[in-house]
Amino acid sequence: MTAKDLALFEELFKDSPEIKYPKTGEVISGEIIKIEKKNILVNVNNQFTGLVISKELGNSVDLDSLKSGDPIDVMVLGDSIERGLLILSLKRANQIKSLQNLNDNFGSKEVMTVTPVEANKWGLLVDIDGLKGFIPVSQLTPLHYPRVEGADPKKILEHLEGLIGEPFKVRVINVDEGGKKIIFSEKAAIEDDREKALQTLKEGDIVEWVVSGILSYGLFVTFNGLEGLVHVSEIDWGHVNDPSKFAKVGMKVKVKVIGLESEKISLSIKRLKQNPWDALSKRVKTGDVIKAPISRISQFGAFMDLDDGIQGLIHLSEISHGVVKDIRDFVKVGEEVEAKIINFEPQRKRIGLSLKALQEKPADAPQKETVVKKTEKVSEEDKIDAEVKKKPAAKKTAPKKEEAKTEEK
Repeated sequence: MTAKDLALFEELFKDSPEIKYPKTGEVISGEIIKIEKKNILVNVNNQFTGLVISKELGNSVDLDSLKSGDPIDVMVLGDSIERGLLILSLKRANQIKSLQNLNDNFGSKEVMTVTPVEANKWGLLVDIDGLKGFIPVSQLTPLHYPRVEGADPKKILEHLEGLIGEPFKVRVINVDEGGKKIIFSEKAAIEDDREKALQTLKEGDIVEWVVSGILSYGLFVTFNGLEGLVHVSEIDWGHVNDPSKFAKVGMKVKVKVIGLESEKISLSIKRLKQNPWDALSKRVKTGDVIKAPISRISQFGAFMDLDDGIQGLIHLSEISHGVVKDIRDFVKVGEEVEAKIINFEPQRKRIGLSLKALQEKPADAPQKETVVKKTEKVSEEDKIDAEVKKKPAAKKTAPKKEEAKTEEK
């Protein structure tokens, strides 16, 4: 090498940038050279070439959105002397960014979107480039909360597993420095909307909400984070033994607000319908004769299926003037019969009927004896009320008012 060549080499070396070899664990910036088979080749400062293999991509980056020439931040994991490449990780560089974002969100209470990847009986698990987060069951909104009969752990888990893959809007309510305990809350994300909705809601309002849960004692419905209960007694004017026959989870229902006590919201569906007892009282009265089918038979007597689930009782003593050993000898379930109204109390939801009042009384008919047991705590009337409420009517057929018939004395 001549002196002139040496001088030129020294000049070029003097003007060239300093070669800085990246350290393991350092996050550096580079430029994508090529993407092939889910591996990324990266140009680092025009001095080194690095490789991000597929398992180091992470789950927060859409590979299809990346292209040659794009800037990229990566973490140095080491080098491969044989291949002459730096070994890089996009996932771990993003973990650092994500952890910083989570801390920022915790401070600002900003709403973010996460997607659960796994579930257990305590809640939903979230994975952000390897950072593990958790949405506890207690932090789910009413729309996603597992309303399960008897708090059955198996059914709770089934419900939560059905939420995997669904995007959730949440707030960060806990994050430690190492990212080892990250807690998200869906409830906190809608707190502002919930407060506004609660302030505007008042008793008597008629609203359309979404069914969020169905249990044996009623329907849960929700809107903007508020959740109210339509008790089983407020679903329908007739007897309801299975609320799931009246609604399905996710369907919209109109309800009336009938009670507001702190955050306890009582709702009603039946009060948006006409009370069938009021309607019936406008058509019939004591002394009228009606025609309707027998819906069931019990030890107290036979029940007639009237309007909208109303059941009228033909007491055992009103079946016949003669001795009644088996009610089925006189009437059958499904058979349409005529009966006379002998007691009608719409306010108490009671209607007493009689077959024998339409029959001629035999001259030798036995006299009815009434025996009062002083030790009996529950009245016969209360027992009958309980029996009336016991089961729903078999079908709904409107009673037909007949011309009053003259009783022969």
